Amino acid sequence: MSKRAQSAQGAIVKPPQRDENVLVVMGACLLGFSSLLYCSSHGLMLLYGDAVAHLHIARRIFDSNNPGIAQLGGVWLPLPHLLLLPFVQKMLWWQTGLAGAWPSMLCYVASVVGLYRLGLRMMPHRWALMAAALFAVNPGLLYLSSTAMTEPLFLALLIWGALQTVEFCAAMKAGESRRAVNKLVCMTLLLVAAVYTRYDGWIFAAAAWCVTLAAMVRYRDVVRARVMTAFVLFTLLLAAAPVGWLAFNAHFFHDPLDFLRGPYSAAAIEKRTSPPGAQHYRGWHSPAWALLFYMRAAQVDAAAGESGFLVMALALAGLAVAFARKLFGRAGLALLWVPLPVYVYSIAYGSVPLFIPQLYPHSYYNSRYGLEMLPALALSACVALSALQAEWSVPRPKLARALLPVAIVLTLASTGWLLWKKPLVLQEAYANSSTRIPFETALARQIEIAGLDGPILMYNSDHVGALQIAGITLKQTVNEGDYDRWQAALADPATHAAWVIAIAGDPVDAAVKAHPQGLVEETVICTTGQPCARVFYSSVYHGAKTSAPQPANSF
Repeated sequence: MSKRAQSAQGAIVKPPQRDENVLVVMGACLLGFSSLLYCSSHGLMLLYGDAVAHLHIARRIFDSNNPGIAQLGGVWLPLPHLLLLPFVQKMLWWQTGLAGAWPSMLCYVASVVGLYRLGLRMMPHRWALMAAALFAVNPGLLYLSSTAMTEPLFLALLIWGALQTVEFCAAMKAGESRRAVNKLVCMTLLLVAAVYTRYDGWIFAAAAWCVTLAAMVRYRDVVRARVMTAFVLFTLLLAAAPVGWLAFNAHFFHDPLDFLRGPYSAAAIEKRTSPPGAQHYRGWHSPAWALLFYMRAAQVDAAAGESGFLVMALALAGLAVAFARKLFGRAGLALLWVPLPVYVYSIAYGSVPLFIPQLYPHSYYNSRYGLEMLPALALSACVALSALQAEWSVPRPKLARALLPVAIVLTLASTGWLLWKKPLVLQEAYANSSTRIPFETALARQIEIAGLDGPILMYNSDHVGALQIAGITLKQTVNEGDYDRWQAALADPATHAAWVIAIAGDPVDAAVKAHPQGLVEETVICTTGQPCARVFYSSVYHGAKTSAPQPANSF
C-alpha cells in the first residue's frame, strides 16, 4: 500500500458534519416519497401477500372479538406489527396499504443515512456518498420501502446496529467511557429491536455482541472497568430478548418453539404447499446449492442483468481490503455480511426455499431475501473502488479520477435498466399476486353486493385481503383469532354466523361440508388459479333474513 493511500485511509474516521447529514436525509426523502407516489398511484403496495398479512396482524390487535397481544401470533416477530398500530387504525390506510408505507419509508431514510455514516469510517466522503447512493437508488429497495414488508425495518436496524458497534469500539479505543456507555445503550435498543423484527436479527445481535466483547477485552483496563456495568446489562437484555419470545410462544401457544414447528412455521408451510411425492427444492440439505441460490439472488437484486457479478466481485474484494488494511470500520462491514451465512443455512436446513427466474426451477419465491445483502454489497464494493483509486492516484492519476464518474454512470445505467425491466422483487410480487388479487377483488365485490350485515364466518389467514378491499372490520368476522368462538362456529356454522364464506380446502369449507344444516348457498366465486369460494347465508341464525336473497352472478 502506498504512503499516499495510507494517508488517505487514515483521514476518514471522523463523523460527518451536520450539513452532510441534512443533504443525505433530503436526498433519501425525495427518493422515498417519489417511490411512494408511484407505487400508490399504480396500486403496488399490496401485491405481496405477506404485506397484506402484516397489516392484518396489526389490525386484529384492536379490531377483533378477542383483542390484545395474543393476536400478534407466534411465528412472525412482533415489532413490525406494533410499529404499524398507529397507522393501520385508519380504515382507508389499511385498505390501500398506506399504513405500511409510513414506517417503511422512515426506515429507508434512516438506512441511507446510517450507511453513509458507516462508510465514512472506511473511505473518503465522496465514496461513502457513492455507497449510500448505490444503496438508496436500488429500485427493489425503493419498492419494498412503500409496503408493509419487514425488510426496510430490518435493514435500518442492521445498518445502525453495525454503525453503533463501530462507534462503541472507537469510544473504547479513545478512552471515552461515557461515550462508550451511550453507544451501549443505543446498541441495546437497536439489537433488541432486531431480535424482535426478524430471526436473522438473533444471529446479527449475537455477532455484534461478540465484536463488543472483543473491544472490551482489547482496550484500556481503566475504561473497561467504567463500562463493565453497562456491558453486563447490555448482555443480560440481549439474552432476555429471544427468551422473551420463547416465553410468549409457550404462554399463548403452549410450545416455546411454535414458530419452528407449529402449523404456521416455515417447515409446516413448506410441507403443506409441496405436492405429494415431490422432491425437496434444490438447496435442501445442500449448503453449496444454497450458497449459489442466495448469492445469485443478491446479485440480481443489487444490479441489472449480469452486472451483479461485477458488484459481487468488487464487494468480496472490498471485504478483503478492509481486513487486509485493518480499516477501523471493518467490524461493522463484516456485520453487514451476517445475512449471507444465515440465509445459506436457512435454505439448506430451515425449510426456506428461494427461487429466482435465472436458476431452476425458474420461478419466484422469497427472492427479496437477497436484498438483505444490499448494504454489504454497496459498502464493500465502494471500499474496493476507494482503495483502487488511492493506489492509482500517483501512477495513474487520470484513471483514478475517472473511477468515481464511471461508478456513477454505471449505477445510473443499472437503475434505469431495473426500472425499465422491473426489479426482481416487483416481478415476484406481480407473479405471485396475479391470481390472488383478482380472486379477492371478485369476492370483495360480492360481499359489497350482498351487503353482509351480520357476523361472517371466514378463515382469515389466506384471503383476508377480500375483507380489506370490501372495508369489512375484522370484528364482524368469526375467525381463527378467537379460538373458542371459532371452534364452536366450525361445529355448527348456521347458528353462530349470519353469513359463511367457505373457500375450497380451508377449515370453513370442511365445516360446511360436515354441517350444512341451516345454510343456503347464495353465490359461488371462481377465478383462474384460485380455489372457488362459496357464500352462504344462515336461515336459522338469530336475526337472519326471512326470505332468500336474489343470487348474485358467479364468476
